[in-house]
Amino acid sequence: MTTTQINTMSRREFVRVIGPVFEHSPWIADETWARRPFTDLEHLHAELMRTVSDSGEERQVALVREHPDLVGRAALAGTLTAESNREQAGAGLDRLSAEEIAAFQKNNNAYREKFCFPFVICARLNQRDAILKGFETRLKNSRAQEIHTALEEIGKIARLRLQDLIHP
Repeated sequence: MTTTQINTMSRREFVRVIGPVFEHSPWIADETWARRPFTDLEHLHAELMRTVSDSGEERQVALVREHPDLVGRAALAGTLTAESNREQAGAGLDRLSAEEIAAFQKNNNAYREKFCFPFVICARLNQRDAILKGFETRLKNSRAQEIHTALEEIGKIARLRLQDLIHP
C-alpha cells in the first residue's frame, strides 16, 4: 500500500487499515484522518503521534493499558493480537524456560503494582535479556517518566507497524 492510497481512503477504511497500528486504539487513526494528505510514512507517523501527544494524560494512560503484558496471560493463552504475537515471538518471548517465564511474570507484577499499567517496550527492537534489563532500569523511574517512556515505545511499535503496511 502507498501513501497515495492511504490519502484517498474514506475515514472508515483509514481507521480499519491504520487503526491496528495502535493496540486496540482505533480512535487515534480516526482523529488523525482529517489531517490528510500525508506526504509519506514519516508524516503519517508524526501526525498519529501528535494525536497521541495532544490527547491528554488520561487517554495516553488508557492507550498504554491496551498493551498486553510481555509473556503475560494473553500470550500464554494465545489471545494476543496477530501483531503482538509476531512481535513477542520475534524477541524470542515464545521460547522461554519456566524460570524465564517466572521472571517475566514477577517483573510484570512489580511494574503493574508500581505504575498501574503494563510495561511497554518495542519487542521488535529488543531481545529477552534486554527486555528483562529494561524492567530493572525502568522500575526505578517515576510514573511520569514511565508514561513518557511507554509512549515513546508505543511510537516505535507504531512506526514499525506502519512500515509493514506502507511502501513507497
